[in-house]
Amino acid sequence: MLTGIEEVDWASLGHAYGPADDVPELLRGLASADPAERETALDGMYGAVHHQGDVYDSTLACIPFLLELVADPGVQDRGCIVELLTSIGGIELDDDEELDELDPEDEEFIPAANYAMAAAAIAAGADVFLGLVSDPDPEVRLAAPCALASLHPDPARVLGLLRERLTVERDTEVRLALVAAVGRIALRHASLRAETVDWLGWLARAAQDPGLRLAALAQRARCAPADIPDDIVPWVTGLLEEIRTSAQGPIAAGAERAATPTLIGQVRELLEEHAAGRPAPWTEELLRTLHAALDDRVDDRIALIVAQLRSPDWGQRSDAIWLCGGLIRIWRGRYEEVVRLVGAQLQDPEPRLREAATSFLERLFELGAPAADALVTRLTTGPVVGPGGGGGQGGFVGRSGRDGALLALARAGDTRAVPLLARALEESEVRRELLYAMDGLGPSAAMLAPLLRRRLAEVELDERLYDRAAPLLYALAAVRGNQAVPEVLRVLRGAPSNRRDWVREAALRTLAAFGPAAREAVPEMRRLLAAESAAVATTAARALWAAEGDMGEVLPALERWLRPGASGADWCAAAQALGEIGPAAAVTAPALRPGLASRDLWVRVRSAAALWRVSGDAATALPVLLAAWEENRHARVDVAECLAEMGPAASEAQLVILTELTRRRRHNAREGASGSHDIHLDEKLLTLCRAALARMERGAF
Repeated sequence: MLTGIEEVDWASLGHAYGPADDVPELLRGLASADPAERETALDGMYGAVHHQGDVYDSTLACIPFLLELVADPGVQDRGCIVELLTSIGGIELDDDEELDELDPEDEEFIPAANYAMAAAAIAAGADVFLGLVSDPDPEVRLAAPCALASLHPDPARVLGLLRERLTVERDTEVRLALVAAVGRIALRHASLRAETVDWLGWLARAAQDPGLRLAALAQRARCAPADIPDDIVPWVTGLLEEIRTSAQGPIAAGAERAATPTLIGQVRELLEEHAAGRPAPWTEELLRTLHAALDDRVDDRIALIVAQLRSPDWGQRSDAIWLCGGLIRIWRGRYEEVVRLVGAQLQDPEPRLREAATSFLERLFELGAPAADALVTRLTTGPVVGPGGGGGQGGFVGRSGRDGALLALARAGDTRAVPLLARALEESEVRRELLYAMDGLGPSAAMLAPLLRRRLAEVELDERLYDRAAPLLYALAAVRGNQAVPEVLRVLRGAPSNRRDWVREAALRTLAAFGPAAREAVPEMRRLLAAESAAVATTAARALWAAEGDMGEVLPALERWLRPGASGADWCAAAQALGEIGPAAAVTAPALRPGLASRDLWVRVRSAAALWRVSGDAATALPVLLAAWEENRHARVDVAECLAEMGPAASEAQLVILTELTRRRRHNAREGASGSHDIHLDEKLLTLCRAALARMERGAF
């Protein structure tokens, strides 16, 4: 075994962490009789030799030895090696990312030819995978179909083998892998697609196993998304019910393995925990495939999710929540019923379901309102306790669950969160997101000011001041806790060198929110007008204006940052402050105008918005704002805010607004990535667009 491994000059080759002289030990580890040693070796292969999908010269040198290990029936865990080879040999079909264009002089540069050579080398030896479809080890049979579909040079032969194997295979997950591989071949090879789509359609109707029918239906939809049948929702719902009623019982935990401090081991444990207690955990991936194929058929996708959320199977309900998380993040739609049903899961005995529901609701902000009653019940009475479960007064077994539900309630703007936030503020530690969620609770949140003031007074003026004080300062500004001026001044004056400007800016922003009640801080505001940081100086100017209303010192302090050569960030800070001051700063309009021609989009947006707000010159500002709208979708919230203020003066933007309101896709949607405020920002954009349109239409009559 591993013949010739010593003949390779491994030290002259490299991987992610330097010379590859440790690779022979990793390859031998893959063949070890010790499960922990095998897992550690596999972790090393992914962590160094195939780091984040890269293919190094050492990766290429490993391929013959990996193929040899796969072919040896005496080697255990060969399914993992097959998966490693599949990853080395080909880029996933759904992966739209291109290889990084690194500088060839960069020490991290990986030639693009490496990837092609890896694919060619594995394809040359891919016949080894043909025999694996009937291997006695189900883990090997599970990995082989994808390897064949991705890497074998004769797809027609592979297609016939996979379809033939399906007639004798009895392991459910392997059968599903065979169908998925058939779909992969259809996507990769157009000449085989029509035939394969027809076969998948036949299998979706003719197979006895409902899971197999669902898998065929999902792959058919993936291969022919334009030809998805209109009755897809009742069809899939019926299959899910068949799967539920025919399931043999929950899947037990995986075989006991020695604990290893590896990333692969942690991932495996998470997957096993996710599947534990569920009769058919594989339905999640099938439905994910189907949802991807349905794409912008949002109403159908919502209907599928609603049906799942009403299922007696908690696993299906959990899957529905995670699927809806991806849907609502990308697409606009009517989600009221979905949100209400997700809220109902907060009382379920299954902790994984409650956790999924809470995590989903946290990100909804105003869209979470239909679940508000359920959140209040969860916070005040707690979930139904299942067999062997815990519980008790106050409702939450874990504090994180309580904080998540409270965060969702506060972000939804429900004032019933206020007394519950007061209780949270009495505790030693407070989740920082709760403090940032207080800005949507209105006047009722004023009762929180004394508690916030006390907590701010207790914050130590050390190197961690910003992390501890910034959320409290934000919350005090949100609830207009004017009585906390002495505590805010203490932080402002005591800011340490670490992040000093950040601390000062946060404190000044809070003082600006206090307005005339912050007169006590005026000397500090005046002193900081001359700060070297534009963020600090402009925020000090804004706070001084709010406290005194005297423009004598404020305008010169702001205009000094509107000069040739100023950085984009400095210019934007000054322009934004002037826009907040408004018509009282009209004399600064000439200083703002050069920003309209800047190469920096955000300088143009901030300058145009400020120009409108200080001078009312819509004719000059509007073209700049509309150009930015088209150039960068992330500018649309700021632009829409100005358009809503302009009203009839922005009537030529009416078509732009109408177009945005008719789009189904969220303006800031990103595939495979999201931020906690993405949905909120898109809903804010829609609200501003509706307000702008309403003002334009009223002005027309």
